[in-house]
Amino acid sequence: MRCFYTLIGLTAAAVVAGLGILYSGVVDVGATQPHHALTRWLLHTGMKESVRHHAEGIAVPPLYDPQMVMEGFRHYREMCVGCHLAPGIKNSEIRQGLMPRPPRLQLAAERWKPAQLFWIVKHGVRMTAMPAWGNTHSDAKIWAIVAFLEKLPGMTASRYQEMDKEAGLGDGDDHHAAGHSGDHG
Repeated sequence: MRCFYTLIGLTAAAVVAGLGILYSGVVDVGATQPHHALTRWLLHTGMKESVRHHAEGIAVPPLYDPQMVMEGFRHYREMCVGCHLAPGIKNSEIRQGLMPRPPRLQLAAERWKPAQLFWIVKHGVRMTAMPAWGNTHSDAKIWAIVAFLEKLPGMTASRYQEMDKEAGLGDGDDHHAAGHSGDHG
């Protein structure tokens, strides 16, 4: 019984200490400093396991149709490049201001199964600035994005630029060209 009271006392002390820290304002919530290693691990591990759990049972349609991939490219270019970059794009202004930094999907997309990518794109990820595109996009459009993401790992900058031209988007507009300026930070 003594052990039980000790456990209750330690729990109460931890709660009081946590609330004291919370209300003191000393925790820096600014996006200019990276998370502490433990915080980063907790958030990332929780996100990975949540996505794996929630994506179970999602039926993946065929993702190889070139028109579907091109539609996904168009959506990716419009909505995703600013944060997740693309082949040949080294940085962006919005990406430099985000903490945690969004993953470069050219490198990270292959670590996720298509159902998991679908779930992430559809539902977003809290505390990462990843929006829930399912609020504005049909499942078919989200699957098109996933179809493109499946092609993204290993894609060259020249192939990405070819797709830009094929999609009728290779017009050198500021949105896309700004990313080619190199890494500023």
